[in-house]
Amino acid sequence: MQRGFIVDAHEDIAYNVSLGRDFKRAALETRARENPPIAKRGVATVGLPDLLKANVRVVFATIWAAPCGVEDLETGPCYQTAEEAYVLAKRQLEYYNELAQDPRIRLIRRKGDVDRVLEASEPALGLVILMEGADPIITPKQTHEWFEAGVRIVGPAWQGTRYAGGTHAPGPLTEAGRELMSEMERIGMILDTSHLAEVSFHEALDLFHGNVIASHCNSRTYVPTDRQLSDEMISALIARNAVIGTVLYNAFLQANWKETGKVKRKVTLLDVVKHIKHVCELAGDAAHVGLGSDLDGGFGAESIPAEMDTVADLPKIGNALTAAGFSEQDANNVMGENWVEFLKRSLPP
Repeated sequence: MQRGFIVDAHEDIAYNVSLGRDFKRAALETRARENPPIAKRGVATVGLPDLLKANVRVVFATIWAAPCGVEDLETGPCYQTAEEAYVLAKRQLEYYNELAQDPRIRLIRRKGDVDRVLEASEPALGLVILMEGADPIITPKQTHEWFEAGVRIVGPAWQGTRYAGGTHAPGPLTEAGRELMSEMERIGMILDTSHLAEVSFHEALDLFHGNVIASHCNSRTYVPTDRQLSDEMISALIARNAVIGTVLYNAFLQANWKETGKVKRKVTLLDVVKHIKHVCELAGDAAHVGLGSDLDGGFGAESIPAEMDTVADLPKIGNALTAAGFSEQDANNVMGENWVEFLKRSLPP
């Protein structure tokens, strides 16, 4: 059953383009051209035709400059200095601006842009630009340049950065990270807490009083690693009226999935529902959770729930939610309406 529109709060579109993928192709066409698939990226799942087929109306499209020397990354463009990170990130932002020349794609910078995408007479995809890992911001004072260029969300960390402790890199905000919080709040940038180390996470929430999200994080209750959110962290986000995007990577849905052989069929949409339901139980409502699939974010079709093959299958999550007892309205909230409500109160007028 096809319901309303969908919002996906995390896709690494521009980085995949830098590896040779064409976003305007359907995922199956990309697969046909990539035989075998790109190492360490997996079997392609994302393409514009697939998103439009699923009625995905908004994607938080990332700017992600890859640091050099990370063992698990595919060889590709990477940075060693802030200046190199800046160049890579600017190149990705330029790509999104070029992409928006296609009449099916629009950049979302202001509140009114959200309605224009949702009310378009022909299916259209709106892109909200999210910087994942703040190293391309050479100094905190430069944050305004990125905001003026269209970036609306910044996550200070990926692994550790010059600004914060991150995944597998525990630690607090650096002095520059604390200054970044101040600049982001002053400008009106949205803070993405995904990947922040726990100490950095709590320090950031103490210092930053603007709008906050976790674009792509699951529950540490079910997958106990520092990449996921503890109940304390989820509750802190709920208290800030944040939305948390559920990731569709099997290793983030089921503990020890990698260690038990990476068998696709062992993870199902019931695991997705379980993570979503946990946030809802902590919140007492279904207003603080959405999707942040991270599809093609370093994993592919072989590493997502059994019922899914491409991003065109996202509507199946809504069906799984109602089958699990969610009301139609609550399912719609999770599938997209929570993110739209957040954007309308967080973006500039």
